[in-house]
Amino acid sequence: MDLSLNYHIGLIDMESESYHAESNYKFKYKVLFFAGGETRDNKFNIFTASFIRLMKKIMEDDFDFIRGIYFKSAMMNVIWALNHAQKPVAEPEKIKIYLTALAQILESGLSNETQLVIISSSSGSVVAAQTACYLAKINRDRTYFSRPFHLVLGSSMISTHSELYKQLKRHQSEGNIGVILQDEMKDEHDTAYGVGGKTKMEAYRNALGLMFPFLSARFKGPSFLNTHPLKGHIHRKRSQTVQKAIDYINIILIKNSLAGEHYREIAQKTLENKSSELSL
Repeated sequence: MDLSLNYHIGLIDMESESYHAESNYKFKYKVLFFAGGETRDNKFNIFTASFIRLMKKIMEDDFDFIRGIYFKSAMMNVIWALNHAQKPVAEPEKIKIYLTALAQILESGLSNETQLVIISSSSGSVVAAQTACYLAKINRDRTYFSRPFHLVLGSSMISTHSELYKQLKRHQSEGNIGVILQDEMKDEHDTAYGVGGKTKMEAYRNALGLMFPFLSARFKGPSFLNTHPLKGHIHRKRSQTVQKAIDYINIILIKNSLAGEHYREIAQKTLENKSSELSL
């Protein structure tokens, strides 16, 4: 046989193997995102829109964001989070917001072998954490997923001293949850981190201190209500940047490889290109 023909056949075989390897990789991972309080099903701040767009570029159908869990106003989303950040709810199966989130997770066409990764931001961290407790409980016998799912609580309102966080850690120790990232996802000097406290009273005291720091002994300015792009509160400023989306992806997919090596490599290339665009 002609050597050149052998060479071309070899290339075709290599390309075929590469194609099948990449195809087989799909559906092994599923990343689902619980966005923050400014989100609606079709409305996003700059961070959320950028994060969704970049993650879709990297993971395509293996990424999606949770819909149908938001109130009509950002304030109502924050109030809901303040009321539910302290401990796991007793009967999540009776609460629509958790049933909606859980239904989207379980109806995503995932196999038992899929590695699920739940990502969240800001007030969305509370919905994600409560849903994670619910899912970990009903998946103890590995009915839905054979692998423990990973959980990312970004810019989180949940206190690490709360019963809710402690329950997540108990599920982790029992093997129901894999990696939990929270402290790694905190913006430096973000005083909104852990605002949910250990009790509702503490949560609302913290929230008032954030909004009116001149009345608080604990919190310093700027006020959480200040959204100025330079002088505003760091939590609000970062929500209006593409850089926050880049930082999230870098921590989740690259540094911690929560969606495996294949998506780690794609994420690296995608972020390099995006950083080059931003520097122009």
